[in-house]
Amino acid sequence: MFGVILTTTALAVSACGQGILGGDSKKDKGPILLGMDIPLSGSSAEIGPYMKNGAQLAVDEINAKGGVLGRKLELRAEDDACDPKTAVAAANKLVAAGVAASVGGYCSGATLPTLPVFDRAKIPMVIPAANSTELVEQKLKHVFLVNGTGDQQAASAMAWVTKIGAKKVALLDDNTSYSKDIAVRTAAELDKPGGPDKASLDAVTPGESDYSANVTNVLKNNPDFIYWTGYYQEGGLILRQLRQAGYKGKFMVADGSVDAKLVKIAGDKAAEGTYATMTQTPDTLQGASSWIADYKKRFGVDPGPYSPQAYDAVRVAAEGIKNAGSTDGDKVATALEKINGFPIFSGPLKFTPEHTLSSGGFVILVVKDGKFTLQDALK
Repeated sequence: MFGVILTTTALAVSACGQGILGGDSKKDKGPILLGMDIPLSGSSAEIGPYMKNGAQLAVDEINAKGGVLGRKLELRAEDDACDPKTAVAAANKLVAAGVAASVGGYCSGATLPTLPVFDRAKIPMVIPAANSTELVEQKLKHVFLVNGTGDQQAASAMAWVTKIGAKKVALLDDNTSYSKDIAVRTAAELDKPGGPDKASLDAVTPGESDYSANVTNVLKNNPDFIYWTGYYQEGGLILRQLRQAGYKGKFMVADGSVDAKLVKIAGDKAAEGTYATMTQTPDTLQGASSWIADYKKRFGVDPGPYSPQAYDAVRVAAEGIKNAGSTDGDKVATALEKINGFPIFSGPLKFTPEHTLSSGGFVILVVKDGKFTLQDALK
């Protein structure tokens, strides 16, 4: 993977040591609130608790060493249901509650309309999962991503299809901001001479139960590789129906489909060998065994997708507040821009001028014996 995977000890030292402690420059000695818009209901509801737990683990570790600027952190989560209207209402609740920073955001389509809500209030957003390039194209001072962008994910997808010798690649998205962004950017790469050919670029309607028309349309171009960039609910159905229609080629999903439910929906036989472009999950991270054990001890369950990114989002926000010496949003945003080498799971952090990761940190996973496992770090 890109960057250097750090041991849990190194992460804990950075998260809990003097790097985030200091004297309070404000008279207010109350807790510093961190807000988190995440899906706790709806089709992506299982992801929300993973992210909330990861964030809470970071809060607990930081508070155990005295907090930030002499103040304790407090996490406040609101359900956005991966729905734009619900997400805006949740964001307004967090602004009204007085959060100093936002550390949420899973579905890009739901996160996008919250940007102006937080930006008007000058509240920094350290977004752990949502990664549509549209999130940073507005060039808002307070928006930062700690997950790789659509551009970076498309580049990783292209690196993999080229590496395994695919000839004709079909692309399928669900027309959401996140999914379409990756598909369109991958299509642009496929249109360049010298590599695999683009067989087709199609979109499906999310929430349906029958994608046979889409399957027929995709297969008429005889692809040997299909890349689905939407979420796991539709991805599992499409994969199952592709196999039922006789497709025997390679199938790959983007990070929104990396979930055990994709395998369950598609069926073990259909899902076996499915590739994925993904920032590393807890069970594929080198040196993360102690962190996983801490998570499981605290919450009684194993960590899942985006729990490490949510953990890091809290730590990065705390580092920004510490370096700013204040919870003033403009000062914190400026401090975040200046971070250089802060250790997170994907490697030493330095934001680009666009407030994205300097390297995307994407790896290739593969479904083996019913589970997503590390296939290639793309180094």
